[in-house]
Amino acid sequence: MSHVENGLGIVDIIVFALYVAIIISVGLWVSRDKKGSQKSTEDYFLAGKSLPWWAVGSSLIAANISAEQFIGMSGSGFSIGLAIASYEWMAALTLIIVGKYFLPIFIDKGIYTIPEFVEKRFNKNLKTILAVFWICLYVFVNLTSVLYLGGLALQTILGIPLMYSIIGLALFALAYSIYGGLSAVVWTDVIQVFFLILGGLLTTYMAVDFIGGTDGWFSGLSKMATAAPGHFEMILDQSNPQYMNLPGIAVLIGGLWVANLYYWGFNQYIIQRTLAAKSIAEAQKGIIFAAFLKLLVPFLVVVPGIAAYVITTSPELMSQLGSIATSNVPTLAHADKAYPWLTQFLPVGFKGIVFAALAAAIVSSLASMLNSTATIFTMDIYKEFVGKKAGDHKLVNVGRISAIVALVVACLIAPMLSNLGQAFQYIQEYTGLVSPGILAVFLLGLFWKKTNSKGAVIGVIVSIPFALFLKFMPLNMPFMDQMLYTLLFTMAVIAFTSLSYSDHDDDPKAIALDSSMFATERNFNIAAYVVVIILAVLYSVFW
Repeated sequence: MSHVENGLGIVDIIVFALYVAIIISVGLWVSRDKKGSQKSTEDYFLAGKSLPWWAVGSSLIAANISAEQFIGMSGSGFSIGLAIASYEWMAALTLIIVGKYFLPIFIDKGIYTIPEFVEKRFNKNLKTILAVFWICLYVFVNLTSVLYLGGLALQTILGIPLMYSIIGLALFALAYSIYGGLSAVVWTDVIQVFFLILGGLLTTYMAVDFIGGTDGWFSGLSKMATAAPGHFEMILDQSNPQYMNLPGIAVLIGGLWVANLYYWGFNQYIIQRTLAAKSIAEAQKGIIFAAFLKLLVPFLVVVPGIAAYVITTSPELMSQLGSIATSNVPTLAHADKAYPWLTQFLPVGFKGIVFAALAAAIVSSLASMLNSTATIFTMDIYKEFVGKKAGDHKLVNVGRISAIVALVVACLIAPMLSNLGQAFQYIQEYTGLVSPGILAVFLLGLFWKKTNSKGAVIGVIVSIPFALFLKFMPLNMPFMDQMLYTLLFTMAVIAFTSLSYSDHDDDPKAIALDSSMFATERNFNIAAYVVVIILAVLYSVFW
């Protein structure tokens, strides 16, 4: 089969080109300067604090759903099954907690960046340590993995060499995000989310419908459940070969909370959207909207992975595919090929939409990470140590240059990730070495008034050797459990150190909390209950 048939047809290329044109045009249109004024840092890094709830919610999901979901999570769906969906469904619950308990404090403090909050609560040293750490994490783990997985998808679908694919994606993300800053990223995200959901639903529908054959779509679902019953279990037992990745009930009450609270609560490129909302109420509505979209995500990305597993393990289904079936077939060793392989089922025109969805997932995340890397570098490092008197115009330009540098570095490193099996698990594990220590600092810093700078600095420093100790000792412990134990250990160190280096009084920089800060509107409360009920039903059905 030639690359043209296997890749995109003329109609698909037109659909995709239209999508690229729309995104770049919208990005540049919202980026334009207001008459007679240049962008301020608030305009560039926080979209002028003007975002409505639906833009906040859409942008949260577009920044979050990336190649690691479309490619990585479909790969995990192929090899593990629906159990990987816990990452998404538990995130819906996490979002509600972040919206109710964390966000009001951040917005009350009027911050641009998470490290800036660290300085207000602790001290400048810890802020600088964390700012440098986050920039390294974004450049060397997040940006590189998104570029690599995106490049892999283009290589699999179109046959474009990996390096060219990576450079193409990088240039696309730069084209619309670098000039306009956060507002360009967020308003294009609203369009990207539409493509993401449409593309995901199309792929799921086509793949399941193919399994159903003449009996239709619902028959396809029941055939999948019969063919791979183990792939529809949410809670894995110890006999399951994937137990080390998702250790049973500990997923619901243990380490996944560490990953999710860190990611949704204290991650610059996620929280930056909510800081840019018109008001706290709009930010909270946006968060609830994102929670509902999160419930939908496994049906867009995990179910196609399971469908690919069912098709590739059935000689009868494979024989119906003919020559399509022989190229780039996913295997347990190369599970990340599942989603790109599935795009072959799509009719002409639809493939262009799904390809646009995949590109949307990749470039929206790249643009978000670039903007946040630039924000942290400019506001927490450059402004602090180099250009203390720099004006807004200078700071915005420094932000643009630092984003370009970060992207060039990530492009050079990305191809080195090509010997990974399941990229999604790689990202979780390496982020999981550092996230428990940071989460411990924030949780105690926010809610325990005796926490002081000494405790926080020592806690962060000892958390990483402790996490590495658990990882490399012959304990054979699932990494989610390692994260939970690291969190508890770090919290104990912070508490002990804080009490040892103070006279047991509250820290002078402690946050004054009162219950009125956490009051939420009736709509938020009702929506939160609905999310919880839907989750309870999903887990009871797929336990």
